Parts: sequence; structure tokens; C-alpha cells
Amino acid sequence: MAMPVLYDYWRSSASYRVRIALNLAGIAYETVPVDLLAGDQKAPAHLERNPQGLVPTLEIDGVMLTQSLAIIEYLIETRGAKWLPDDPVGRARVRTLAHSIAMDIHPVCNTSVINHVLELTGGGDAERVAWMRCFIGKGLAAFEKLLDHDATGRFCHGDQPGLADICLIPQLYNAERWGVDLSGLNRIEEIRTACEALPGFAAAHPDACIK
Repeated sequence: MAMPVLYDYWRSSASYRVRIALNLAGIAYETVPVDLLAGDQKAPAHLERNPQGLVPTLEIDGVMLTQSLAIIEYLIETRGAKWLPDDPVGRARVRTLAHSIAMDIHPVCNTSVINHVLELTGGGDAERVAWMRCFIGKGLAAFEKLLDHDATGRFCHGDQPGLADICLIPQLYNAERWGVDLSGLNRIEEIRTACEALPGFAAAHPDACIK
């Protein structure tokens, strides 16, 4: 069977999630860079793979998969990855944590969204930074409150990394990139320390994947 191929941009948090998942699952893969700054995502070849013109796209098992959370849940279902709890309440909680990042913070901080906002308002770099700090900061503050729960352990849910942790770590990378104030997010910082000690997370870090 052919080796999986990840169409990837090193700094994309969605791609970062999938790199973590592939590493944790022990799945070897080939990387094909898609340079978002150069507009490679809008090239006909990439639009054929992913009509949304986004990353990541994962070619695996003879199919082409898009959307990072859908890709990760595919790995859960086909590779037996234990990134969701067995009980329905636990699964809902982990999905709530993951979605609060992937569906609430991430979309409004997407490059295409903020670029359009700045075009409409005539803003510049200062406004870009303020926007990112506002929405990432508020989102992570809420995430910290969601962690005030009996099910939180060394990781977001229990003592093994799961879907929520896979989403959290890339968002923290973005937060630091934009200078978001992370003071007071004590549970988040403890979970980050636990995640960063795992090779699967470390190998997926953008600094290890610059193309």
C-alpha cells in the first residue's frame, strides 16, 4: 500500500493537528508542501485535491481526505487511535474542547478572513495583531474555564492525550506567534508541558517542519 501523503503548510495550525495525529498513531507519511503565502493552495492541482483551497489534505487508503478534524476522526475509526473516550458524555466533552478551538477560534483568525476584514476597514498590521490577540485570547480564556472539570487530568481529558490536546497545542503556537497574554492559564500550561514531552507532538512542531 502506498505511503500516505500529507499536503501541508508548516505554519498552518490545521496541518499541525494532523501531523500530531499521524505521529501519535505511528503512521509514516510523505509531506508535500503547499505554500500558502505563494498561493499554492489556489493552484488547479491543489483545488483538484481540495476544492476549498485549504490545507491539510491527506491522501491515505486510496482516498483524499480534507478538514483536519474529519481526518483525525478517520484515524480514530480506522487505526484504533484512542483520542476520544469510550463513554458518550466524555466524547461530547472532548469534542466540545476541540471544537471550541477548531470551530470558534480558528475560523475567525484564518488568514483569508482577517485579510478581508482589513480590506474592508483599511486596517494594517496593528489591527491584524489586535484582532488575533482579541479572539485567540478570549477563546483560550474560555478553554481554561472548560478545563475546570473533574475529568481533566494530565491532559485535557484524563491522563492520555486526545483530540482536544491535538487541537490545543497548535493554537498555543499561534497565540505566542501573535503575542497573546497567556498569564493565568495554568491548566493549559500544565497540559502543554505534558504534551511537549511526547515525541509525537515535538516532531510535529512547525520549527521541525519548515520547508
